[in-house]
Amino acid sequence: MNKKLKILAAGDLHGDLDIAIRLSEKGKREKVDLVVLAGDIYGYEGEGKGILEPFARAGQKVAFIPGNLDFDENLGDLTKIGKNIHNYYVTYGGVGIVGIGSPNWKLGLDDEDLKKIGYNFERMKARRRILVSHLHAAGTEAEFSGIPGDEIVRKAVEEFEPDLLIAAHIHEGEGIEDEIGETRVVQVGRRGKILEV
Repeated sequence: MNKKLKILAAGDLHGDLDIAIRLSEKGKREKVDLVVLAGDIYGYEGEGKGILEPFARAGQKVAFIPGNLDFDENLGDLTKIGKNIHNYYVTYGGVGIVGIGSPNWKLGLDDEDLKKIGYNFERMKARRRILVSHLHAAGTEAEFSGIPGDEIVRKAVEEFEPDLLIAAHIHEGEGIEDEIGETRVVQVGRRGKILEV
């Protein structure tokens, strides 16, 4: 049996350096293998320069996707420290992680996004698999917020059956857990959640 990958998953930092520091400290205490940030790393006015530096100082590996408040012109600063997995995948500790962000105020995925997700799941060799999306899936408990979930995210989970879906975007939904088939669905936010896969 492979050792489980211990992740600190969070989202919606909105440029708050104090939140990043607290998350990094939590990651140190919990001895996580990887930090996964599910978008909206920057704030509404682009706040957040140096937001990943607490993780770098702690020697923590970071994988992230952009959220609707993360714009292409700012992602270069993030990639100096973290790995952008939007439309891509990485493998850590035998676990494959596919990312689908929603940068530049994109608030809905389309069939092209579904193809990219599928392409990345097909390429990965890992048996334990995670999908990271900024947007929450349609038909999940996070819809209590009144904001409909994304149909493409749901289709991706149903079709590719990852072990875990990590989503953010709905701040008040942080901590909600759900299931789509055999997939565990976890809404994350600023407090961060420790997950083992």
